[in-house]
Amino acid sequence: MASRLAGQVVLITGASSGIGEALAREVARRGGRVVLAARRTERLEALAGELRASGGEAIAAACDVTRDGDVERAVAQAIEAFGRLDVAIANAGFGVMGRVEDLSLDDFRRQLETNVFGALRTVKAALPELKRARGGVALIGSASGYLAFPTMGAYTMSKFAVRALAETLRAELHADGVAVTHVAPGFVESEIRRIDNAGKLLDGAREPVPRWLILPTPTAARQIMDAIAARRAEVIITGHAKLGVSLARHAPALLNAAIARLPRKGRRARG
Repeated sequence: MASRLAGQVVLITGASSGIGEALAREVARRGGRVVLAARRTERLEALAGELRASGGEAIAAACDVTRDGDVERAVAQAIEAFGRLDVAIANAGFGVMGRVEDLSLDDFRRQLETNVFGALRTVKAALPELKRARGGVALIGSASGYLAFPTMGAYTMSKFAVRALAETLRAELHADGVAVTHVAPGFVESEIRRIDNAGKLLDGAREPVPRWLILPTPTAARQIMDAIAARRAEVIITGHAKLGVSLARHAPALLNAAIARLPRKGRRARG
């Protein structure tokens, strides 16, 4: 699997922390060349320096996926630095929590702008180069793209949409030789559960998910990159996510009955 990425150029949005940061390290470990894209440029520069110091090739590209033109500029930097783009990973995202009746329309707009339109901007910016390279695009969704829980309506809407986008693209791009991989993680080590509804990291906020249930990001990154390198249609990360998705597919009535009994108040952990 590693040799399939050697020398390839991989763009990763949301690369400044969590899964995106771990994916960058994994791509570099496999000999790929990395384009790190995110808003927090100081983190990107530090990570790019770390990867280069260990013998890898990496550049940092300031990029806000909610702004038109930013991802196009990141793609242009990739072409300028490396001459091509083989894989784009739409990873940037966060989660808005709360009951539908309590959230404002702006809360939903902010959620969809990042998680859905951010992924769409990434795809549209990268597609000309990916078609030229007959490469691959990966959309980082969530197990919540199959499972709708109370107080997670905005987030699950966004992740259902990401899954729909992946399935649509897979059919549309098949003849162009571009592979589309939908990634559905469960609970993975990340800052996402310590970010508020405005997308701000809460310093000192506690991790709401039990530690034993959280998969380390390096492990998740290896599984994700294995799937991308193999051009798989989908990969579901963590055992609990696989169980939940299986229930959604094969026993929806049982799953819905269980979800109906969940508490209706408070924030829920995102997976």
